[in-house]
Amino acid sequence: MSTWTGPQPFDRCQDRRFDADWVASLWPASRVLGVTGTGRLTASPGGLDWSAPAGAYDDQRHYLLGLVGDQAVFAEQVADAPVTLREVMDGLADAELEVAFTAAALVGWHARAGFCPVCGAGTVAAGGGLLRQCTGCGVELHPRTDPAVIVAILDADDRLLLGRQPVWPERRYSVFAGFAEAGESLEQAVHREMAEEIGLALADVTYLGSQPWPFPQSLMVGFRARAASADVRLLDGEIEQARWFTRSELSAAIASGEVLLPMTTSIANRMINSWLDGRLGPA
Repeated sequence: MSTWTGPQPFDRCQDRRFDADWVASLWPASRVLGVTGTGRLTASPGGLDWSAPAGAYDDQRHYLLGLVGDQAVFAEQVADAPVTLREVMDGLADAELEVAFTAAALVGWHARAGFCPVCGAGTVAAGGGLLRQCTGCGVELHPRTDPAVIVAILDADDRLLLGRQPVWPERRYSVFAGFAEAGESLEQAVHREMAEEIGLALADVTYLGSQPWPFPQSLMVGFRARAASADVRLLDGEIEQARWFTRSELSAAIASGEVLLPMTTSIANRMINSWLDGRLGPA
């Protein structure tokens, strides 16, 4: 399982990707992953299904992800693909997972960024797909990433608080998350979101790690915090149930099927299992 803490498994070629001729020269011998603007891709439960390039290089549809060793890999924006990233992500090897997350995030952003937010003119892909440029005012647009906090809340007895949203699969529980807003730090977002959702005042907010989450364009930033009280109040309607667990209680609930954890490739799953193992701390 990727922890997203080591070097990336591919070179994003920041130093050469603005050389359009060089990027085009990589295309004939590259590997290509088909991705739709809604996050479907050419893959199966066993891994990513790479293909050889078909046709001429098109800088508006073919986006350079980078080099894996000496092999160039591209994401190709396609109209349809067999599976969603969510359906296969738990079965991908770490390196493939990180490439797939990058491809889904990049193609999804291109699909949504066809017009300039400054003047309304059309935009075109540039830099091998790294950015878009307005054809009217010339402004450069970079892929959007929305920071979100995700928090493992412990009480004085070291119990873990898990909750569930009504839109989740039945019996799914997880730690709590929310988006950072303009003008606040990530730590302030932790305090605000948890006060708004579950009525808890927190202390000892500690950074744990982060993970990209291309559904569609988030960066999940993990924290551990202590609750001043175990008195949970569900306030804003996003959470339909919240429960405190000891380690033995959660282990038994998982074994019986009473509780289903988030996908194994999510930072939420990593945080919960780290707490179960007694090692919930910074990576």
